[in-house]
Amino acid sequence: MIVTDKIDEVRQHRWADPGLTWGFVPTMGYLHEGHLSLVQLALAGNERTAVSIYVNPTQFAPSEDLSSYPRNLVGDLAMLETAGVDLVFTPSDAIMYPPDFQTTVSLSRITQPLEGSSRPTHFAGVATIVTKLFNIVQPSRAYFGQKDVQQTVVLRQMVRDLNFNVEIVIGSTSREPDGLAMSSRNARLSETDRAAAAVLYRALSAAKAAYEAGEQSGSALRKLIVDMITAVPQAKIDYVSVADPNTLEELDVIADGMLLSTAVFFGKTRLIDNILIEATEDTE
Repeated sequence: MIVTDKIDEVRQHRWADPGLTWGFVPTMGYLHEGHLSLVQLALAGNERTAVSIYVNPTQFAPSEDLSSYPRNLVGDLAMLETAGVDLVFTPSDAIMYPPDFQTTVSLSRITQPLEGSSRPTHFAGVATIVTKLFNIVQPSRAYFGQKDVQQTVVLRQMVRDLNFNVEIVIGSTSREPDGLAMSSRNARLSETDRAAAAVLYRALSAAKAAYEAGEQSGSALRKLIVDMITAVPQAKIDYVSVADPNTLEELDVIADGMLLSTAVFFGKTRLIDNILIEATEDTE
């Protein structure tokens, strides 16, 4: 496995044999089974696989947890080598944002609701760093997790709008036995908050079950989720959403398909989760 922090070396290895397909998994490190599930998808679907490990400062607001974001590069590299990854890119801030850096990539409507309402600068940081990584690695396919669902919608829009020659592949959310979505931030939860956080998936699942039983009111489903989460004293809701899965606009009546999502604080740790109910395909 090749590990480098140099852009020229990434390009050298990427284009050593131009005929090979490359899968790419961008990460911020502190890897867990969710990341590794994306790596396995990339390994299975391509002849070569690259992973980046970089905690991107531009997607954190000044009030957020950049300095305390968990890091374990040695452990991450050991996991990736065991998995069979070919190339790992571990750039520094100086490499990714050199002096006089002044270009950003931003999207408009799709970034405004949900995460964008609470973190208005977040997706400009995400879009900019992913654009840079795509230009450096130039993968055939790039892999992202369903847990960060708005990110997947934003990046698919960006790829369409800017004509990137890359296929976006979304991997399903990896979960702990009690349903909590795997996240690097879970390590920061106290024992009490960790137990309480399982309510997120329970609440979203209850709303899904209510919809499948015939409930089509967006407000009723939102209330169901809110009531279940607020019954847990450790939880402080940031948002609860029942939205169109493509536009992310809130739904009053669910005709066919929806995205159930939420962001909730447990102590100082903010967790997100979602369940996607895709529209039924018309087979006629």
